[in-house]
Amino acid sequence: MEKGTLVEFRLHGDRRLAVVDRPEGKKHLQVIDENGTTHTVHPREIDYVIKGSPKAEPERFTVKQIPTFHQQVKPFLDPSSLEVAWEILVEDNQPVTPDQLAQLLFSQISAATTYAAHCLLSEDKLYFKQKGTNYEPRSTTQVAELKHQAEVAAARVNEAEAFLQKLKTKLEGTEIEWTSSDRHRLESLERYALNGEDSSDKSVAIDLLTALQRSKHDIAAFQLLVDLGIWSVHENLHLRRSQIPTRFAADLLAKVQELMDSPIPDPIERIDLTHLHVYTIDDESTTEIDDGLSVETLESGKHRIWIHIADPTRWVQPNDVLDREARKRGTSVYLPTGVIPMFPTEFATGPMSLVQGQIRHALSFAVELDATGGVEKYDIYASTIKPNYRLTYEDVTEMLELGVESDLEALANYAHLRTDWRKSQGAINIDLPETNIKVDLNNPEKLTLEILDDSFSRQLVAEMMILTGEVAAKFAQAHNIPIPYRFQEQPDLPSEEEIMQLPPGPVREFAICRCMTKGEAGVYPSRHAGLGLDAYAQVTSPIRRYSDLLAHWQIKAHLSGEPLPFTTDTLSDLLQMIDPGVYEAIQIERQSTRYWSLEYLNRYRDTVWRALLLDWLRESERLGLVLFEDLGLKLPMRLTRTINVGENLNLKVVDVDPRKDIIQFQEVQAAVLQP
Repeated sequence: MEKGTLVEFRLHGDRRLAVVDRPEGKKHLQVIDENGTTHTVHPREIDYVIKGSPKAEPERFTVKQIPTFHQQVKPFLDPSSLEVAWEILVEDNQPVTPDQLAQLLFSQISAATTYAAHCLLSEDKLYFKQKGTNYEPRSTTQVAELKHQAEVAAARVNEAEAFLQKLKTKLEGTEIEWTSSDRHRLESLERYALNGEDSSDKSVAIDLLTALQRSKHDIAAFQLLVDLGIWSVHENLHLRRSQIPTRFAADLLAKVQELMDSPIPDPIERIDLTHLHVYTIDDESTTEIDDGLSVETLESGKHRIWIHIADPTRWVQPNDVLDREARKRGTSVYLPTGVIPMFPTEFATGPMSLVQGQIRHALSFAVELDATGGVEKYDIYASTIKPNYRLTYEDVTEMLELGVESDLEALANYAHLRTDWRKSQGAINIDLPETNIKVDLNNPEKLTLEILDDSFSRQLVAEMMILTGEVAAKFAQAHNIPIPYRFQEQPDLPSEEEIMQLPPGPVREFAICRCMTKGEAGVYPSRHAGLGLDAYAQVTSPIRRYSDLLAHWQIKAHLSGEPLPFTTDTLSDLLQMIDPGVYEAIQIERQSTRYWSLEYLNRYRDTVWRALLLDWLRESERLGLVLFEDLGLKLPMRLTRTINVGENLNLKVVDVDPRKDIIQFQEVQAAVLQP
């Protein structure tokens, strides 16, 4: 290639004109660009040699002429002219060279026009495609499709720019309205905040963060969502990462409304128990009221205890839309911020619940006890009842102290009797404090943490629910009805001598607690060691536990003389199906409680708390489990001195990050302790 030949090559992807200076070795050339910079290139790296007529020798240029040549080319670089050429050439599918295009478009072949034609063709992505040194016109169909793709791409760019402007407007404090087209971009931010590097479309989120001049980390995505008001600073990321649905579909809610407006006929004949005084006893905040208690005095003077359990199977049929939704959820989820119900709230707290003063459908368990507290007689009925008294645990405690309700006194006596009877059967009672954490979603700063009162009124209700589970198991076994059972293997407990060597109170209780085996579910009855029962079934919460709902269907089918809806194998399959969802719900409840426990301690960093060492987790590393006596919280702590199990400490938070699940304490000499 002669000295002075003007050539085009690419430098970092950009076009660059240069003049050939001299050979470099056997295979390369030295070229000089308009800036006077020398480049060594291989002939294969040269994209185009500028010349006039195809038959003419290339013109000779100097470096100083390159800017002038650029100016000569510029008037011919109109991309719209390509469409004119394409319309002429496409009819005969006639390929074209830069020289031919120059002649067609500009009616002249010169260095400037042929180079302009080369630039137009090589940059074009719409009308022509290169094959060797020629460019073939694309078909009409191909061009139409490419134009459509370009329009779609342009629309996406416009949408992205509009979305980015929305973000900036919102961050400046101006209210905006999100559209459906905004949703997928917001969701990309959410996925990145939740999953970090594992997010499927993290690049979209990172581009947004970069455009807003924010950090590219997932924490920045979380903060952006908070700043936009889409998430709370206390957003439950554990819940968002889970598969737990937090809303009900519109068609299901429509079905609920239809059932409430036009109730279906009740298919079972019920006994009328509306003459009984029915007490429902719950926390004041409870809205799903699924159990009530009555006492009936028989002609013999003996008492019959009635435990009435709400009957949602009055409204739900196996495999209908409500059943499928409940099966998918498996359980209601109880979080410090509120309940995610198994059934829609309107239904669960309305027709399904045992609402005071309203006639309600129930499954009623009739029980007569012997003198020791064992079950002497029992039966189960589909019933109608009318709850008379909506009581809190505090109400019951006060009424028992005043002696104003003889039926409550009778229930209290039977609860004591049952407790003693179960202990005689080997029941294991563990008395450790339980913490109740509540957060007002409308005002997350309103965070309360308190120890549940260990009142006898709670024990009374618990004993009646355990009694119901025992009766359900007996009934199912007697009539060969497959139902879900709960069981627990006998734990290997410390000896009495070992227990007595431990400090009394929480330390002893926790030593027993650590030995307890995990409760299990199955379709065959087996001993429940913790409760001291040979067989036990959970049936008292069918509004919020799917396994209880299954038991209700089975028992009611037997009572009505209908075929059982589930075989043993089918029941087993259903329990396995719901098990992952129930397990996940338990994990989310624990993680959420843990988060808000740490947040509570975060807000009281200056408080000195009373604590005691419950046990060593890893004594060789001085890692112990401490109980905050005023809060009922059990948290791990690395101790810096020799200390005995059961010894008291005064602790203060020195570092806590609820989001990262980090908390550290230091032992202090407390002048003033939290009362």
